[in-house]
Amino acid sequence: MFAKASDALAAAAEGRDLLATSPMRARMGLHTGEPLVTDEGYVGIDVHRAARIAAAGHGGQILVSQPTRELTGADGMLDLGEHRLRDLMAPERIYQLGNAEFPPLKTLYRTNLPIVATPFVGRERELEEAGALLRSNRILTLIGPGGSGKTRLALHVAAAGTEMFPDGVFWVPLQAIRDPAIVEHTICAAIGADDGVIRYVGAKRLLLLLDNFEQVIEAAPTVSAIVSGTPNVKVLVTSRERLHVAAEQCYPVEPLQRDEAVQLFEERARSVAPRFRSNGEVAQIVDRLDRLPLAIELAAARVVLLEPAELLARLEQRLPLLASRSRDAPARQKTLRATIEWSYELLDEEEQRLFRRLSVFRSAFALDAAVEICAGTIEGIESLLVKSLLRRRLEESRVLMLDTVREYAAEQLEGSGEANDIHRAHAHYFLHVTECANLNAGNLRPGGQRLELALADQDNFRGALAWAVRTGQAELALRLATALEQFWVTNDPSEGIRWFERIFASGDVSKEARAHGLRAWASATHIAGNPTAAQRLCEESLELFEELDDEHGRAVLLHRLSITAMLHGEADRARELVQASHDLHARSNDAGQKAWGHAQTTGTLGALARDRGDDTTAAELFSESVRLAGDVGVHWWRGGVLAELAALALRQDDVASAERFGRESLELADRLGDRSGRIFGVGLLAATAAERGELEHAGRLWGAIEDQQAFAPLGGWVRHRDDCEARVQRYASETFEAGRALGHNLELEEAVGEALAHRLTTDGPAA
Repeated sequence: MFAKASDALAAAAEGRDLLATSPMRARMGLHTGEPLVTDEGYVGIDVHRAARIAAAGHGGQILVSQPTRELTGADGMLDLGEHRLRDLMAPERIYQLGNAEFPPLKTLYRTNLPIVATPFVGRERELEEAGALLRSNRILTLIGPGGSGKTRLALHVAAAGTEMFPDGVFWVPLQAIRDPAIVEHTICAAIGADDGVIRYVGAKRLLLLLDNFEQVIEAAPTVSAIVSGTPNVKVLVTSRERLHVAAEQCYPVEPLQRDEAVQLFEERARSVAPRFRSNGEVAQIVDRLDRLPLAIELAAARVVLLEPAELLARLEQRLPLLASRSRDAPARQKTLRATIEWSYELLDEEEQRLFRRLSVFRSAFALDAAVEICAGTIEGIESLLVKSLLRRRLEESRVLMLDTVREYAAEQLEGSGEANDIHRAHAHYFLHVTECANLNAGNLRPGGQRLELALADQDNFRGALAWAVRTGQAELALRLATALEQFWVTNDPSEGIRWFERIFASGDVSKEARAHGLRAWASATHIAGNPTAAQRLCEESLELFEELDDEHGRAVLLHRLSITAMLHGEADRARELVQASHDLHARSNDAGQKAWGHAQTTGTLGALARDRGDDTTAAELFSESVRLAGDVGVHWWRGGVLAELAALALRQDDVASAERFGRESLELADRLGDRSGRIFGVGLLAATAAERGELEHAGRLWGAIEDQQAFAPLGGWVRHRDDCEARVQRYASETFEAGRALGHNLELEEAVGEALAHRLTTDGPAA
């Protein structure tokens, strides 16, 4: 950070001298280079170099790199010779300012750890945790999938622990070894032993780093014997599966944290394109690469030719893109494909078959699903998990395959001749799951809706839909999409619309499937904000249900059309339609469908009563609709009608009831992931906060949602937005506007969190 190296040297000397009379001794390292200045400070290889030089010294010692010494001259410099620093780069000649005596530098010695070409990025937490485990265990195995950075982490853990091993740290690369019988011979060659490891080592305190142990896993007893036969040897292992021996401690090497992954991409990109400047697309790139270090390094090398946006677009197929031109990279690391293939070849035939089949899952999956769809076993899944080809989500008790690994597995499945059978089993399995989730609003079953089932497996549903559409199985695809009706409505109605458009264009379907599909398509279209188009779809669906003589289907559609008429201001027609629907439901022999039908019609009758000014009747009908919806477990409708009760209470200036109903509605919407309900709920609570005089809080909530568009049951936010805005604007002030400006920067999830966390007392707000 100094303009001249000599100024830095003088400042270091002055600092040392000023500290001479204090109990503090500071070690300092000086290096000269061209770091990059960012918002976080100075970064780059030269910063790493200076830090490593300083780390090699002792309190009171000033160490100087060769470039700095050349700029400042040799006066007062003591040549300490060449040293390998713990960043594992090439040896560095180091000098000391002054002639004071210090212990030997804390650099690498008695080691064959390889020189690496690039600086180590991130992994501070892993270095600390793995280092602590190495200090307290005889065998530490770093486990992770190919490309996760196990070897690089292990090398730095070993380098950082050299002071624990005065007799040396020895790297034993095993990637070229396939015969477990020669592992001990390979170790002997690395440490210079002629008469066996145990005899040579004796009581020496040394560390063995056994790298890439997975393909010689049968040699695990050799490792156990070395540890048992020597009192002080420790073994650090990298492998894609554990050794299963006594004294072994495992440490999983997870993908990088996002900020570390971005930093790694940026540094590697600048090594090939020095003027590279990062943007927001880099974070998307590293996420698409599962934040695997090898994949990131291979992708970063492509910035010579591709801009980040182009690179991101090409990552739809990762494996062909991610290849290295580096001549000195190990063959299995020149492409990500080779790295994964290395693991695949080590599997037995049954494991390979299960691995291929599991690629049918688009995201995390339950064990029962894998067993049923892939004809696998729990033991087989566990084996793939142990070999780091699968990962487990502990919080969900589900298993997943990283996307980069899944792409390779999917290629193997496509070439196996059984891809269609596995995809068909997958689609039918998840059709059953959707039907159990009970999200088809026109065919509700007892037990209530279970939206969480759709949320947990939403990517698997999408995968099943894509396969069914691609292979022309329109009937199956339509049944799937229709069964997900409530998922589209609460999650993203536009996505539902796109699926229905693709499905209806992909082939012929039965009259019954078409009738239900049109109705579900209309639901998504209505919530997406196009009631006119939804009306046309409902009318076409109604005609089909009439041809099918399906009274329940007719009743559902008549109610849908009554809401459209109400929104268009056709109160008499709306009342006629909703009453006809109500009467048809009353004739049903299915108690659950009758209750669900009356939950809807009662709520709509309440809205019609409100519109004609009969607030008392409206409140009674809304309350009854809330009760009925709760009884049948349709919480989306229940939340929407609670919001209507809140809006009605606001109209009557009953702020306490409005806040209570609004909060309950928002809690339900948040639990369901219902975007429309969350916008409506935040808007209602912004209005109640303004009425209570909590103007900054009201402004923050209003600023977060005032530009959002959303439909909900009975019209929802579209119907009540103007009333809420008039209320909050009534209290406009500098305090409100300040909060509103801050609210413009809030994401919807953040605004919901603030609204629900803000509790009221009788004396006023209490956060």
